[in-house]
Amino acid sequence: MSRLEEALAAGRFVVTSELLTIDSGGLDAVRERFAPYEDYVDATNATDNTSAHAHASPLAVAIALKQLGMEPVMQLTCRDRNRLALEADLAGAALHGIENVLCLTGDDVTAGDEPEARRVFDLDSIQLLALGGTMSGGMYLSGRKLDPPAKLFLGAVENSGAPPYDYRVDRALKKVRAGARFLQLQVSFRPEQLEAFLTEAVEKRLDEQCALLPSICLTRSAAALRYIDEHVPGIEVPAELIERCEGAADQEAECFEVAVELAQHARSLPGVAGLHLISFRREAGIARLCRRLGIPPRAERETSGHGRPVAV
Repeated sequence: MSRLEEALAAGRFVVTSELLTIDSGGLDAVRERFAPYEDYVDATNATDNTSAHAHASPLAVAIALKQLGMEPVMQLTCRDRNRLALEADLAGAALHGIENVLCLTGDDVTAGDEPEARRVFDLDSIQLLALGGTMSGGMYLSGRKLDPPAKLFLGAVENSGAPPYDYRVDRALKKVRAGARFLQLQVSFRPEQLEAFLTEAVEKRLDEQCALLPSICLTRSAAALRYIDEHVPGIEVPAELIERCEGAADQEAECFEVAVELAQHARSLPGVAGLHLISFRREAGIARLCRRLGIPPRAERETSGHGRPVAV
């Protein structure tokens, strides 16, 4: 059982994070990126060609994280691989003891800097989850035996802020039926949308079938918020929020307060098992946010059994 799976099974409040992309620099570059928040997170995502930009492979980065003592969550997208390549990466992850896999369809290549790249999309995220389940059962898609079976803890992503809004929980339930055990929810700067999603998720017992981890993004300026609003697919930043940070005497401090408010709101909602924290800077913002929220370091959570907050 992975550390992430064990923490969720024990009912502890979990914190995951997103590793900044890696292009070169060896293990030192990997360590540099997670060292500022190492004490607080249960696991860190090794991203897979984020926004259709090429970087070091998620399997290579996940292996590096594991070698350095950090629990990896290996992202795997369908955009760049056919089913044979996906099976190979899942088998390779299991070979190295990497159990946490986040299954994604992937942004279109037009979101990246090489739009002429050929799309694959042999499978989608739901089919990839099913593939992971098949390999966990000791078999490749062809029916060929996989012995011992791949030991995998599968997750996926869902977006509470993308239309059609009334379909999102049902779509998440499809992912759960396909094998997702945890869902990292897309960054939302509209708390009312996240609240509506989680309220429906609890009504439909989604939270009883998988762990729900809302994402919080730390930014440092109004310009960064505007960039996310204009260029990141599936995320909308309200104009009044951008204006609030733009008019602040200290934009970085105001952006941090926005993250605190969004995180506090997310933690107060029913069905939340933890938070997924994202920072695009190589600094200690994630650790600082955890301290501000009163989230103890991971070792303390493990010994004290620091549980999930109860929504009232």
